Formats: sequence, structure tokens, C-alpha cells
Amino acid sequence: MDRMPHPAAVEVPAVAPIADATRTAPACWRSTLPELGDGRVTLRPMVARDATSLFAMLTTEEVTRFISPPPPDLGGFERFIEWSNAEWKAGRFAAFAIVPTGYDVSVGLVQVRQLDPGFSNAEWGIALGSPFWGTGVFPSAARLFLDFVFGEIGVHRLEGRAAVQNGRANGALRKIGAVQEGLLRRALFCNGRHFDQLLWSILAEDWREASATLRPMVH
Repeated sequence: MDRMPHPAAVEVPAVAPIADATRTAPACWRSTLPELGDGRVTLRPMVARDATSLFAMLTTEEVTRFISPPPPDLGGFERFIEWSNAEWKAGRFAAFAIVPTGYDVSVGLVQVRQLDPGFSNAEWGIALGSPFWGTGVFPSAARLFLDFVFGEIGVHRLEGRAAVQNGRANGALRKIGAVQEGLLRRALFCNGRHFDQLLWSILAEDWREASATLRPMVH
């Protein structure tokens, strides 16, 4: 999906019981981010050494075609990892490195940021190196992450954006049960051009229903 966090990168899941949407997000994930896995991919907290592989994977022409600009250099990715860890400790943000089974380096990342103080409403994004497109890494990472977002953080409404021209991202969002809500005119500035974006959302109850159908695909 299209949005990159400050000051850098990111592409565009059964669930634990969902708490009331008005309550404050639980503190457990703020003290320790878990490692999530399904046999195909592992999501783990980002560490400083991920900067090198993320810089290589997320700055190619294919990946950056329809997303806001990633950090321009290795140092920018290092600062992003530092920033994301600080935002996580403050309870406003969480990000995971995407590591396929058999690899020991990150090939992408997935993130969520709060849109209100209680983390009831949030926005997410996922970016994946193009060599791993169409390999099953994206749906596995998305399912694991959405389980975490709805089940552990307790998000009620999750939003995502994708450029109208980004057929891959829009198709992936539709497959995991996201609902297209509207058109954001010229909302993305990328590679010297303004693009229209589609706004997608997933509600906690949507995910409970969708994950029951999608779970057998994980292996």
C-alpha cells in the first residue's frame, strides 16, 4: 500500500476476542513485540541490521512506482528503524520485519499507526521486495499481522490506501476482505506526479468473518 511513515519506508491473518472499541489499547504489546509465524513467513521486531536489506528491497523501481518516497539512503532506513522503535514504545505505532522461512534477513515490512489515542482506529501499510511478489509471502504476512492488530492491539477499524493504478495492491486488499470506501483525489505524490488513491477499510468484525475463510490457505 502507498503510504510511507515518517521519516521513511513502506506495500499493501483467528483472532483473539475483540474488546470494546472505546477502551485503551492493552499495554502488553507495548512492552514486548511478539514474533509471529505460520511456517511460511515470520514477522519479528525490526533491528538495526534490517536497514541494509530493507534499503535494497524497498528502493527499486518496481516497489516505489506507486508509494510515497522511501528513505533515499541506508542512513535513512537506519533512522526509520530508530524512529519506529521509539514510536512503538510510546504506544503509537508498531512495525514488523517480514522474513520468509529459510531467510535470515528482512525482505519487507508491515506497520500500523494509531489514528486516535486509544488505537481504536488505525492505518496500516505493507511493503515487500518485488522478488517475493506472488510467492505467498504477502497473504501470510497480512494474516499474521491482522490477527495481531485486531486481537492484540484491539483495533476496531483499520484503514489502508492504494493508488488507483496499483492493481496488485488493490487486488490484495480485496482478497483479504477489505471494503473500498471512496476515492481520495490526487492524495499521493509519487515520482513527480499526483495520483488518486482508493481508501479501504477492515473492521474487527469483518476480519473475524474473513479469517475463518482465509486461514486454510496458510501452510
